[in-house]
Amino acid sequence: MRIAVLLAALLAVPGVASAAEVFAGLHAHGVKTPLSLNSDREGGADVSVGLRGVGIGGTLFQPYVFGQINTDGGTNFLAAGLSARFGRGVYVRPGVGLAIHDGSASKVDLPDRLALGSRVLFAPELAVGAQVTDRIGVEASWVHFSHAQLAGKQNPGIDNVGVRLNVRL
Repeated sequence: MRIAVLLAALLAVPGVASAAEVFAGLHAHGVKTPLSLNSDREGGADVSVGLRGVGIGGTLFQPYVFGQINTDGGTNFLAAGLSARFGRGVYVRPGVGLAIHDGSASKVDLPDRLALGSRVLFAPELAVGAQVTDRIGVEASWVHFSHAQLAGKQNPGIDNVGVRLNVRL
């Protein structure tokens, strides 16, 4: 049911017809890094699907939208932003966006759930990939969700690390 809702939301985004590529991935949810605190309160895997548009005004900046659904009942995310790809065969793709989530937006620590402190979060990401064919690419990606203490001191952040398959349209 969650996958169907996510796909419907992605398809409702204006400009999907001009998407340059679609991507799908599998990420470990709540990976401990120096940027996240208490992220081990949630686990499981995140299944992600998304769309990237063509470069804006002929630049490297591609708009994107993606959703991540947690398989273990943890926090789910819907994000949108800009990314840029540097390189051809092997490449690096940094990105930055905003995300909303269905987890706890509480500013009080919870014993069994990650309290993210805000409903809206920044979503910086970094991927390293390889173009396998003209249309298919594979990338290792890291996505961090956090409000950077703009919504208060309660800001554990959460990091998700995994792989994505990209298909150019």
